[in-house]
Amino acid sequence: MVVPTAPVATTKLPTASGRRAVPWVRLGAGLAVLAVAIYLPFYYTPEVNTTLSQVLYLAVAAVGLNLLTGYNGQVSIGHGAFFGIGAFTSAVLVVNHGWQFEYTIPVAALVAAGLGVLVGFPALRVRGLYLALITLGLAVVFPRITAKVVKGTGGVALVRPARTDLTSLINGLADDQYQYLLCLLLLCIVLLLTWNLMRSRAGRAIIATRDHEVAAESVGINIAAVKVGTFALSAAFAGVAGAMSVMVDHIADATNPITYFQLSIEFLIAVVIGGSATIIGPVVGAALLVLLRKQTAGLITGKEILAPAVLGGALILIVYVLPDGAVGGARRLTARLVRGRRGSGGGSGATPAVASPPLTNQTTT
Repeated sequence: MVVPTAPVATTKLPTASGRRAVPWVRLGAGLAVLAVAIYLPFYYTPEVNTTLSQVLYLAVAAVGLNLLTGYNGQVSIGHGAFFGIGAFTSAVLVVNHGWQFEYTIPVAALVAAGLGVLVGFPALRVRGLYLALITLGLAVVFPRITAKVVKGTGGVALVRPARTDLTSLINGLADDQYQYLLCLLLLCIVLLLTWNLMRSRAGRAIIATRDHEVAAESVGINIAAVKVGTFALSAAFAGVAGAMSVMVDHIADATNPITYFQLSIEFLIAVVIGGSATIIGPVVGAALLVLLRKQTAGLITGKEILAPAVLGGALILIVYVLPDGAVGGARRLTARLVRGRRGSGGGSGATPAVASPPLTNQTTT
């Protein structure tokens, strides 16, 4: 007599090529968010579009800092200097040399990357708080050096391109709409480059260097090249953000000696509250930071001096509630909901499917 075989529970296996299935849900959600982002400048006023553009260039700089600090583990409080060198490179090329603004963006990235290499080599000998102090000194000294080199209107370190130099190149698009969409395009390019990098062999080397330098070096990773290269790419992203700020704010200004130090802190805050070592976290952090800054600035009428204290308190509360950032908190919440749904499924769906070998047919006499 033949005993029927038991049904076999199977799991989804990778395809023959070894690649994972396409995450259609994430892809669809990303396309929906992109569609909404493209629609925004046609819905809001020019003032709001300017604020949204500021979020975008702040996000680009934060993505660069996240690449260095979140993924590679090198702490920097001097990315405001790379941002500033990009801004002044773009502004000087437009005002003094008559360049089209769009052509200045790659030049600003290259100049900032060159400065990043110069900072990256000394950074090979120090780490942690000592590296943070070195980059802090860079952010503080940058306005003074710029004041010696750049002489704008009135002989001060301030370059202001004319509005006619930053007009829309697309007929039918207002200047604020064009600037927003160009900023959005640059942010998408930076995110795509970061996403591809972190899934490549070079990206794995960056993370391995952060996690354990000795182990990474023992398997053949060139620690010095990884660190300097990451510093250069991170600085290039900040330089692009600086050029974007010239287009949005129509100014490159180094008259205030603490401006770029404040920007460096804002980049770091965006990374922390959004979620370090995540692709989209710095973008979320930049949006939250600008929102908090706008809300706290007008929260206490007639007492603007208290606005920084209110902003600081709000940031401390966010970090306390979400220690791994907004993106990390969302992931933990999603995982908890999924576990709860599986646990409430009872006997029909609580047991995970496990691949097992099929039972052979047995015969008895």
